[in-house]
Amino acid sequence: MPTNHRENLLKIFQSALAAVNGRVCVRERLKERPLPGMVYMVAVGKAACAMAQGAQDVMGDHIVDALIITKKGYAESLPWPVLEAGHPLVDETSLEAGRQLLAFVDRIPQDASVLVLISGGASALVEALPPQISLDQFQEINRWILGSGLDINDYNRIRRRLSRLKGGRLAKLLYPRRVLCLVVSDVPGNDLRAIGSGPLVADEDMRRPLAVRGLPDFITEVLKHMPPAPAPDDACFQNVKREIVATLDNAKSAAVEAAKGLGYQAMLETGFISGDALEAGARLAKKLLRSEPGTVHVWGGETTVRLPGSPGRGGRNQSLALAAAMMLQGHDDAWFLAAGTDGTDGPTDDAGALVDGGTITRGEQAGQNAKQTLARADAGNFLEASGDLIQTGPTGTNVMDIMLGLLRRHEST
Repeated sequence: MPTNHRENLLKIFQSALAAVNGRVCVRERLKERPLPGMVYMVAVGKAACAMAQGAQDVMGDHIVDALIITKKGYAESLPWPVLEAGHPLVDETSLEAGRQLLAFVDRIPQDASVLVLISGGASALVEALPPQISLDQFQEINRWILGSGLDINDYNRIRRRLSRLKGGRLAKLLYPRRVLCLVVSDVPGNDLRAIGSGPLVADEDMRRPLAVRGLPDFITEVLKHMPPAPAPDDACFQNVKREIVATLDNAKSAAVEAAKGLGYQAMLETGFISGDALEAGARLAKKLLRSEPGTVHVWGGETTVRLPGSPGRGGRNQSLALAAAMMLQGHDDAWFLAAGTDGTDGPTDDAGALVDGGTITRGEQAGQNAKQTLARADAGNFLEASGDLIQTGPTGTNVMDIMLGLLRRHEST
């Protein structure tokens, strides 16, 4: 049985990240089937710089011009303009990125090939709003959605409607140019309509009235006045080829192989972890405590947190991990990791946390209270006090969240 379990779980997490790194995945795809001729490139998302580097590795000077749009703090040195914009809420920098994207598209010759690289975060990072909606209105809608606990699929369905770029509208702007779109998926089921809010994807749902329960009147009123998206049979989609190059399943499979390589048994858990983060954390911890010792369990998913009026520090993974830690309290043979593959969990610089049976005791000794911090969405401060936060910095990918659990095998003497 291996030792240094905490260190090993972090190694397993890093192996999962490496398997879905945007630079590697784009490079390998373009090496297999490079784009011919001279190419214009657009990269948008948290992994935009990494994906652009992968294209540069293969295509070099064949890229005539490019525009890169990524999250603030995620920019890297590239031979093309790199814009940093707002996330998770659209702000004025997102609108400026949208203006520059529209201008860039106008400069591309109509007989050119266009490489579009999309990763998680694109929905907020670049935006061009219809004239019927102001930035203040848009931000109010997004704040309500983020704090409501609304299902991620419904969240994406709303955002696709509030844009001049999303829901296939960018495909209309790029037509008749030839487009290859490579995608790092950050949505359940790898639904291309939802990744980056589907700027290059036909979406029949956009042609029907939106049916989402519980929407406040101010949102439904705005939605009534949004411009239509192109129909699925629109000619603009005929010139667009879309491929997913990295997914959550790829990351989970890599984690399983890494665990086996370190001498553990490994269990690939197939269910997608969603719903309330606190409930999910407690549920997974209970399952871990009933599991076969010596096995690393690998889950993936994306949960939600209902935010109070003035939330503290943290995100869904930190909340999930702290809820798990409460269930694991006193079990010195148990470890549980929950982290975002993009390196950020909520509006923080922390990716998540790796907790164990002593987390609650360590936090309480530092003056923290787990139940109270969870109630005010402040898990990050507790986990900082207990010494359990994970910080990776930008990872070059974003395929939602990974959870790892291990119950140590007690060796007989």
